[in-house]
Amino acid sequence: MMTYRVAVLPGDGIGPEVTGMAVKVLEAVQEKTGTYKLELVWGEAGVNAIAKYGTNVPPQTVDVLKTTVACLKGPMTTPEEPGAPPSAALTIRKLFNLYANVRPCLSLPNVSSLKPNIDLTIVRENTEGMYSNIEFDVSEGVAVAMRVITRKASERVARFAFKLADQRRKHLSYVHKANILRRTDGIFNQAILDVSKDFPGVAVEGYHIDNMALQLIKRPESFDVIVTTNLFGDIISDEAAQLVGGLGIASGANMGDNYAMFEPVHGSAPKYAGQDKVNPIATIFAGKMLLEYIGEKDSARKLERATFEVLKEGKTLTYDLGGKAKSSEMCEAILEKIRRS
Repeated sequence: MMTYRVAVLPGDGIGPEVTGMAVKVLEAVQEKTGTYKLELVWGEAGVNAIAKYGTNVPPQTVDVLKTTVACLKGPMTTPEEPGAPPSAALTIRKLFNLYANVRPCLSLPNVSSLKPNIDLTIVRENTEGMYSNIEFDVSEGVAVAMRVITRKASERVARFAFKLADQRRKHLSYVHKANILRRTDGIFNQAILDVSKDFPGVAVEGYHIDNMALQLIKRPESFDVIVTTNLFGDIISDEAAQLVGGLGIASGANMGDNYAMFEPVHGSAPKYAGQDKVNPIATIFAGKMLLEYIGEKDSARKLERATFEVLKEGKTLTYDLGGKAKSSEMCEAILEKIRRS
């Protein structure tokens, strides 16, 4: 029997609740499939770790991560004060060179969606751009942030996105602002066009970021894979999530060549902590992406099918989906579908 050692970082606020529910679902499909074992290793990270360790990703957590094949990360709070540590997600991305952020956007049964047939994925460069974490004051009241774009990183994420598009509907859109950011987005755009030569079966088209924000509202069903730089991808992936029901159902992957981290994309929502209220689907779907990554696709399909059935029935939905169910009740409904599958 294959064993996969997986790190679990429950996070802050509602993180421990929704992460715990996702783990229950992962364990249920593992038991139902019966052909592999998840060895879950829990670690500390997030704002709760700063007071104890002076950092939100302590060394002992890094050691845990290095012994695993992937990580399931709960939502975490990132302090906004100058001088505070960078986000835990950013720290882990850089530590493991997780250069591709992957955000699926899919219309779900019985969930309010702008169009009923949306099925797109946004691939966001994850290591540089406006999130290079290089900022400094140049004089009183004047500060500068560096937007770093390199040929190497642009080619790497371009190739990742083209491979994904080649496996899907063979259509890739790249997003930029090269009419203004001529040097940085010039490098990014040229990398896209150069890599496209290795994927002649994939149709390619470019969009300015402001136009893409409009087109996602106008005709989201026409897009397949969208690839862009860090900040642009951060913004339009949240926009795309809202098209299909909001952040409560949105999950994401941070992927590199040798490691991956999976997470819900919503925040830690500390005001809801302990209320058993928040939609657990985003974290459960992060678990589905993890299963796909390690190659347990049958279990991933079981998880997705069970969740779709609960959504379609509409009997056990959390408040954001128009229902009155508790988080734990929705999780239990999904678990029951898995047990009966």
